[in-house]
Amino acid sequence: MADESNVQFSEREALLFHSEGRPGKIEIIASKPMATQRDLALAYSPGVAVPVRAIYEDPATAYDYTAKGNLVAVISNGTAILGMGNLGALASKPVMEGKAVLFKRFADVDAIDIELKTEDVDRLIDAIELMEPSFGGINLEDIKSPECFIIEQTLRARMNIPVFHDDQHGTAIIAAAGLINALYLTGRDIKDTTVVVNGAGAAAIACAELIKAMGLPHDQLLMCDRTGVIYQGRTDDMNQWKSAHAVKTDRRSLAEALDGADVFLGLSAAGALPAELLMKMAPKPIVFAMANPDPEITPPDAKRARPDVIIATGRSDYPNQVNNVLGFPFIFRGALDVRATTINDEMKVAAAEALAALARQQVPEEVAVAYGVRHTFGPDYIIPAPFDPRLMEIVPAAVAKAAMDSGVATKPILDMEAYRQTLRGRMNPTTSVLSLAYEGARAHPKRVLFAEGEEEVVLRAAIAFKDGGYGTPVLVGREDVYDRLKALGVSDPDSYELHNSRNSPLVPKMVDFLYKRLQRRGYLHRDVERMINQDRNIFGAVLLQLGEADAMITGITRTYAHTMREVRRVIDPEPGRTPFGIHLMVGQSHTVFMADTTINERPSAEELADIAEQTAMVARRMGHEPRVAFLSYSTFGNPEGNWLENLRAAVKVLDGRKVGFEYEGEMAPDVALNPKQLANYPFARLSGPANVLIMPGLQSANISAKLLRELGGDSVIGPMLVGMEKSVQIAPMTSTASELVTLAVLAAGGIAR
Repeated sequence: MADESNVQFSEREALLFHSEGRPGKIEIIASKPMATQRDLALAYSPGVAVPVRAIYEDPATAYDYTAKGNLVAVISNGTAILGMGNLGALASKPVMEGKAVLFKRFADVDAIDIELKTEDVDRLIDAIELMEPSFGGINLEDIKSPECFIIEQTLRARMNIPVFHDDQHGTAIIAAAGLINALYLTGRDIKDTTVVVNGAGAAAIACAELIKAMGLPHDQLLMCDRTGVIYQGRTDDMNQWKSAHAVKTDRRSLAEALDGADVFLGLSAAGALPAELLMKMAPKPIVFAMANPDPEITPPDAKRARPDVIIATGRSDYPNQVNNVLGFPFIFRGALDVRATTINDEMKVAAAEALAALARQQVPEEVAVAYGVRHTFGPDYIIPAPFDPRLMEIVPAAVAKAAMDSGVATKPILDMEAYRQTLRGRMNPTTSVLSLAYEGARAHPKRVLFAEGEEEVVLRAAIAFKDGGYGTPVLVGREDVYDRLKALGVSDPDSYELHNSRNSPLVPKMVDFLYKRLQRRGYLHRDVERMINQDRNIFGAVLLQLGEADAMITGITRTYAHTMREVRRVIDPEPGRTPFGIHLMVGQSHTVFMADTTINERPSAEELADIAEQTAMVARRMGHEPRVAFLSYSTFGNPEGNWLENLRAAVKVLDGRKVGFEYEGEMAPDVALNPKQLANYPFARLSGPANVLIMPGLQSANISAKLLRELGGDSVIGPMLVGMEKSVQIAPMTSTASELVTLAVLAAGGIAR
C-alpha cells in the first residue's frame, strides 16, 4: 500500500516532471551495440534468423536469446486508478509507466505498460492471454473488484507465466510480514490469534487468504464490510469471494467483532476505527490501519487510547509503513530468475517471512545515516525501510527458493550464494541511499537556506523541498520573491521565510560578525556593510554561521570558483580537513566517486591522502566499500613523467595512516576501472575495479567531470562540497530544480559533509 498522501507538490510541478525533455517516464534502449552495419545485420536481418530457428526448435531458448525472461507487462484497464476510481485506460497510463519505473529502479526488471480499453472481462482475459509469448510475467494493476478476482484466477489457470495482481497480493505480503513480527513481539502464536479484517475488497480478501495460508484458523478471522460482519447465512451484499470468508458467528457489527480481538487489519476508510472501539480489543492489540490516503486511526490517536498498541499504516510519515514497493519488484525478480510458471502461496509466504526476518536484523550504517536515526527491531520497526539496499538480495532469493521447493520453477538455481551475489551486483546501493536520504529528511526536517531566492529554478526547488516535507526552505531575496512564488502557483507565499538585507533586523549583528572576522584581512567596516547588503552568498553564509539555518545551497548565478571565494570569506574548512568537491557518476549497478573536481589546483601528497580518506568515508555512507585509485597518465611509472611523485607519496601517506580501505596508484583510468587491464598487474592491491578515483589535479579532474556530465551515460550528482565547518553545497549553474533538491537533502542530512 504505497503512500501518496503526505508528499505535496503543485500541479504545475507534477506536469513539468512528466513533460520536460522526453515526455513520459520510460524509453527503450538497445542492450547490444547498434553502431555499424554489421551490428544491424546481427540484430535484425539476416542474423536474427538464427535465434528464430533455435526458438522454434526449443521454445525455452526464448529466455536465452530474447528479453522475455526479464520483461514484465504492467496491465490495467483504468477501472480503479489509485484513489481516483474509474477514469479509463488512457488516464491510467502515467500510473502504469510509474509502476514500470519502480520495477526497474528497485529490482532491475524491465517492464512495459499496456493499457487495454475495455471493461469486458472476457475480452480483457483474452487480450492478456495472447501476450504470453512476449513476457516473462504479468502484473495486473488498478482493475476494480470483483472483476480483478475473475481475471487473475482465469489467467493463472490459462497462462504458464506468473500473473500477479499487486493491488491484492502486494499489500497482503507486506502486511503479513509486519504481522509475523508483531505476533512475535506480543508473544502470540498465529494459531491462537483472532483477527478482524475491516473491508472486503481485493486487498482485504488477499490479506485474509494469505494469513490463513500462514496458519490462521478459518473461524478465527472475522471479515466486515459496509453491511457488517460476513457470517454464514448472510445474503445481503455478498459474492463468492466474500462467502469464502464467512464464519459461523452471532457477531454482526465491527464493534462486536472487535470485542477481545488480537488483530485489526483495516483496508476500509479513514476514521473507521475510533478510539472507543480500539479499547475493546485484547491486551497488546495489533492494528494495521491501511486505508489510503488517511488511516482508520492515526498512530498518535491509537497510542493515546492504547499505549500498548503496535500499529502500522500505509503512510511514510508514521513508523511501520505498509508499502507495496517492498514486495512486487523483488517477488517478480525471484520468480523470473527461476522461470516460475506462477506465483503461488508458498512464494508469497516466503517473501513475507524474508521481509520479517530482515526487519529483525541490525540496520546497516548507510540506512541509519540517511534516516538520521538507527532503527532497531521493536514496536515502531516491524517492517523494513522501503529503501533498504538488502531487499534486493534477500527477498528474491527467498522467493526463488520457495518456487523451487514448491515445484513451479522451470530453471532451478544450483548455487544460491552465487545467485545472491548476482542480485547484489544488479543494483547500485547509491540509489537506495539517496532514496533513504529523502525519507530521512522527511523524518528529521532541517532548515536549508536557498541563497539565490530570486531565481525561478531555485524557487521551484524550494517549493519542492517544502512541499515534499524535507524541511523548511529559508529564502534570500528581495520583496518580489513573494510575487514570484505566487506566479509559480504557491497559494500561500507569505508562509515562506524570506530574509532581505534591505529590511532584516539581523543586519547589524551580521555586519559585526563579519567585520570581526575580516578586519585583519584588509576589509573596512563599510566594505563589510556593502557585502552584507549586496551579496546574496555572503549574506546567506553569515545567516548560516549565526544559526538561522542548518545548511545552505547556492551556485546558480555565479561560477563555482567565484561562489566558493565568497563562501570562504565567511565559512572555514572543518579543522584538520581539506575542502574539496566530489562528483558521483551513478549508473544502474555502479557508482564512481571522483575527487577533487572543484577546488585544489595542484594538491600536495598530504592533501591527496586527505581527499582519498574523506571520499572513502562518503562512499561508505553511500553504501559502497571503497576501492581507491590515484589516477595518472602513467601506470606504476610507465611512461615516466614529471608529475608522479605527489601521487606516489600520497600512497605512502595512507600506508602510514593504516586506513581501513583498499587503495593503489599511480595508475591510468583503464587499469583502475577495467578488470582485464588490472590483471596485468598482479601485485596491485585492488581486489576489483576502483570506485573512488582521486585525480592528480584540478585541471584533469574538472575537465573529466564535465565531459562525463555532458557525454556519459550515467547520471551525475554533484559536485558535493566536502570538508567545510558548515554544511554548504555549491550547485552547477546548469542545475535543475530536482538536482538542487537532491543537493539540499544531502546537505541537510549530513551525507555530503
